[in-house]
Amino acid sequence: MSNITLNRRGILGLGVAAAGLLGTGRLALAQAKTRPIKVAAIYTVPVEQQWVSRIHKALNAAKERGDVTYKFSENVANNDYERIMRQYSEEGSDLVLGEIFGVERAARRVAASYPKVAYLMGSSFGPAKPNLSVFDNFIHEPSYLTGMVAGKVTKSGTIGMVGGYAIPEVNRLMNAFMEGARAVNPNVKFLVSFINSWYDPPKAKEAAFAMIDRGADIMYAERFGVADAAKERGAKVVGNVIDTASQYPNTVLASAIWHMEPTVDRAIKAVTEGRFEAEDYSPYSYMAHGGASLVYDDKLVPAEVAALVKDKEKEIADGMFRVNVNDGEPKSS
Repeated sequence: MSNITLNRRGILGLGVAAAGLLGTGRLALAQAKTRPIKVAAIYTVPVEQQWVSRIHKALNAAKERGDVTYKFSENVANNDYERIMRQYSEEGSDLVLGEIFGVERAARRVAASYPKVAYLMGSSFGPAKPNLSVFDNFIHEPSYLTGMVAGKVTKSGTIGMVGGYAIPEVNRLMNAFMEGARAVNPNVKFLVSFINSWYDPPKAKEAAFAMIDRGADIMYAERFGVADAAKERGAKVVGNVIDTASQYPNTVLASAIWHMEPTVDRAIKAVTEGRFEAEDYSPYSYMAHGGASLVYDDKLVPAEVAALVKDKEKEIADGMFRVNVNDGEPKSS
């Protein structure tokens, strides 16, 4: 019986200790900091890659304003992610950013070990108290609008789509695009494939060539390499996350752009003011917060199509139309 009593006391003690750690973490995060705060980022791909480039751009802007000092590691392998994350945490970073889709458990272990550090991570899962916030690229609204452009402009009625991995972050944008295209062209067909890589332009290019050979005259370029194939074969492209129209003139019809500044700036402000806490920053990627936008080439998109899309964009802004969030894997049709 004494062992049971001791164990129970031990459990109660652990509970008190855990509460104390949580309180310590909150207390540390509740302390205002002097600008510039120390920010570090961990990227599993080159900073030129679409998704990561938006975080990198927002942090560099904050650095130029004098709000942060900024260091980063790129091309970090999943099996090395935890080590780098711990290293930045040990170095006294105030805020650490990254994308932990392939290393969720390891990254969350690290965050729990350093309650005085604020973490903002791209993730498919939720925040964890007291110090791990998450974000995601919810740019499904402009993706829907680019789908409307493609559905109206296609002459063959076939659109090709090359994605990285069939995960929610990719699927929701592709599904929104397809839904937008079908809304204006119910007979449109889609060819869909995934290259199972975040950064393999040659593989994405070959996948795009195969779709163009099967009749696709518009390509949805979720990955680098697709626009190169379209340019070589005279097809058109719809871009994702970044605007590459200047690199591919007369090729890019429209793009759904992700702006990470609202997300990054909110986190920096919260850390600086000592009020950072675990929360989901995903809504700050919505158009209403300036986290996403639509761009299109008015030389390639007919005026009547542009007007149709602008009307729908206004409906979204006015709260009169809501784009579905569908994380299911898109299929060819």
